[in-house]
Amino acid sequence: VQLQASGGGLVQAGGSLRLSCSVSGFTVGAYAVAWLRQAPGKAREGVSCFTDGDDTAYYTDSVKGRFTISRDRDKNMVHLQMNSLKPEDTAVYYCARAPWPVISGALCKSGAMEYWGKGTLVTVSS
Repeated sequence: VQLQASGGGLVQAGGSLRLSCSVSGFTVGAYAVAWLRQAPGKAREGVSCFTDGDDTAYYTDSVKGRFTISRDRDKNMVHLQMNSLKPEDTAVYYCARAPWPVISGALCKSGAMEYWGKGTLVTVSS
């Protein structure tokens, strides 16, 4: 099982980025792939997780209405579209896989994940 996040970079506040998670060793429809992030000096937090098979998702409060998670079953990838970015969104973003097809919002956190990809750095300037 491997996951690889990409798409990070430097963007001005108000801008957008699209992160991608390429996976191998499993299909994105069979397991929940989540996005988590870790800002400097802070604990890793869950950003978004799929909560059912119809792609309904949990979002942490600070990104609701700005971020959208999606999965491309044909390409076996998961994306995170990030709009209206704020300086407080600056963090290393990770994609990770849970041991289940879906995951509740309450479990959308690092302790529930069993496989991790290397992170991608997102820096939002003010």
